[in-house]
Amino acid sequence: MSDSPSPGNREPALRTVAMPADANPNGDIFGGWLMAQMDLAGSVVAVRRARGRVVTVAVEAMSFHRPVMVGDLVSCYAHVVRIGRTSLTVEIDTWVERLGSVTEKVTEGVFTYVAVDADGQPRPVSVAP
Repeated sequence: MSDSPSPGNREPALRTVAMPADANPNGDIFGGWLMAQMDLAGSVVAVRRARGRVVTVAVEAMSFHRPVMVGDLVSCYAHVVRIGRTSLTVEIDTWVERLGSVTEKVTEGVFTYVAVDADGQPRPVSVAP
């Protein structure tokens, strides 16, 4: 995984607000909810690059650095780091904006997607972007 700097002017693949229904009794957001948001963000990038349907086949790495709290604006930044014959590997960094304008990286992960056809069978990923 890359040691990425702050998101700067990059466009997030997904942005949402962490809500009370996604939290434990202490107000910390469940890791599974955050992982699902990252998977959605990674799939946005993978679908664009594969030019069609993709499925998640692996989460190769996932690191939680800081908690996400109710009310945080959660932004997932994703980019393709490897393209195989039918697969794409996507690195995803997640940042939050907390009340008071504090922005910090909360998690990162590496997800692998496979391009599939209408029958759900693997299909080649085009070489040209």
